[in-house]
Parts: sequence; structure tokens; C-alpha cells
Amino acid sequence: MNFLFVALGGAIGAAGRYAISLIPIRTAFPVLTLITNLLGAVLIGFITGVASDNGGVSPYSVLFWKTGVCGGFTTFSTFSLEAFTLFENRSYLCGGAYIALSVICCLAGIFCGKKLAALVR
Repeated sequence: MNFLFVALGGAIGAAGRYAISLIPIRTAFPVLTLITNLLGAVLIGFITGVASDNGGVSPYSVLFWKTGVCGGFTTFSTFSLEAFTLFENRSYLCGGAYIALSVICCLAGIFCGKKLAALVR
């Protein structure tokens, strides 16, 4: 049963990630992947915040949202490839900024998601 919830959530997350990739923004800086990962960080922070303080949250629901949706939605492998490609193309400043912004923004996103969860409780 756990696999079913993860698979369903993963399909939704992957479809969401693909939908964001269709936004017609084309720059040398991989802004759409950064936005996707930031949204995923906020969402997983929110889910973690809600689940940790609410004993009534089903473990299936947590698997669906956290492992499934967020796992299918966020794009660490894409992030890694884009950062590597920026360095490979000698765009060192852009690559470094992308890595730093991704880590800092996603950590801040988790913090914001947890704060949002605290407001909802």
C-alpha cells in the first residue's frame, strides 16, 4: 500500500515539475529549476511541520505528499546537471550563484513552510 501512495504522489509531482518547465522563460540561469526546488522545499517544510505536530495525519498522507509529490516534483538531478553544465561552459560565477542560491533558498523555503504549518494549526 505504501508503494501505491508514493507512486501516485510521484506522478503528480512529476507532472507538476513538467508543467513548470513549460513556462516560456529561457535564460542562461536555470531559474525554473530553482523555482521548482524552492516550491518543493516550502511544501516539504509545510508537510513536515503539519505532520510533526498533528498526530491525526495519516502515515499514508505523509508518504503521498513528502516522498511522492515532493520527491517527484523536486529536481536534484536536474539541478546537478545544470550546475555542472554552467561550470563546463566556464560560467563559473553563474554556476556558483546557482548552487548558493539553490541551497540557501531551499533551506529558507523549508523554514517558511514550517512556519506556514504553524500558522495553520
